[in-house]
Amino acid sequence: MSEIEIGRGKRGRRAYSFDDIAVVPSRRTRDPQEVSVAWQIDAYRFDLPVVAAPMDSVMSPSTAIAMGRAGGVGVLDLEGLWTRYDDPEPLLAEIAALDEASATRRMQEIYAEEIKPDLVTERLREVREAGVTVAGALTPQRTQQLWKTVVDAGADLFVIRGMTVSAEHVSGRAEPLNLKRFIYELDVPVIVGGAATYTAALHLMRTGAAGVLVGFGGGAAHTTRTTLGIHAPMATAVADVAAARRDYMDESGGRYVHVIADGGMGRSGDLVKAIACGADAVMLGAALARAVEAPGRGWHWGPEAHHPQLPRGERMHVGTLGSLIEILEGPGRAADGTTNLVGALRRAMATCGYSDLKEFQRVEVVVAPYRAT
Repeated sequence: MSEIEIGRGKRGRRAYSFDDIAVVPSRRTRDPQEVSVAWQIDAYRFDLPVVAAPMDSVMSPSTAIAMGRAGGVGVLDLEGLWTRYDDPEPLLAEIAALDEASATRRMQEIYAEEIKPDLVTERLREVREAGVTVAGALTPQRTQQLWKTVVDAGADLFVIRGMTVSAEHVSGRAEPLNLKRFIYELDVPVIVGGAATYTAALHLMRTGAAGVLVGFGGGAAHTTRTTLGIHAPMATAVADVAAARRDYMDESGGRYVHVIADGGMGRSGDLVKAIACGADAVMLGAALARAVEAPGRGWHWGPEAHHPQLPRGERMHVGTLGSLIEILEGPGRAADGTTNLVGALRRAMATCGYSDLKEFQRVEVVVAPYRAT
């Protein structure tokens, strides 16, 4: 890919967000009812290619269960309020009611409470007893401390999620998590990320991960571009990681690693374009925080919003649009792409003539920047 000269001493590659591209219909169309959006990772099959982000504004044990029953998978944040407090509901209500000036400081105080391993066990037990796939997320920093608790509690999928996760972390103060050894010794499929480049993703795939999360600072509640100057436009990031998956399949003799787009997908068209760029599924935060059942009560935030030293996110108001089912599968009540997300994906696939997600990854795309007025 050609580079652009930024100045005489620096060149940069042009990268694209989902707003910069569009999918193109082919010569064939299909009946939307004959389109499959199911996907499978390891032994676990899901009717919807949607993973709910491990964020306190999105997932509680009850919403994780609802997500599983709807056909997707809900991932609990095992470093969130549900594993710090016996009853976090009053604190969730307080966070929703905070004024903008005091929100960050008060959230830092609330999240200063220690994580309780027995609550990790209890929350995962609630989900397991409901009969749906159990998924929990830890950051790389907490994984060595809590992984055994998570596995013993019966987690089906283990998610290691950070703003950025690498296969080679360098630290002179503490022994870093050895991902390759950790995943090899674990019997549970591991999804790890975020990664935003071909090289980073390829190294994560070589650790034995079952899936790679793609994204860095692209979520609605992130402020990493303004605080750290780091940003990865999602269309290019997903396509790069999909290329790493293709090359890793050749290198490994056919081992397929699932690519999950994570961030920058607030509307159904973004979900469509993420799959078109090569994703097998998407991880949604703000889009699901708009559900009536969401714990955030119309507000959305991630762990970056309450970082004790350097907050890199914010609590944002997303409103409440409808039930979780209406947001996922309709019926839609607005024409802005915020409800019936999966229905829109089915319609786009049918319009372009594709019958399943793997086929749709081959759809033609064009660079056609869109700017809403």
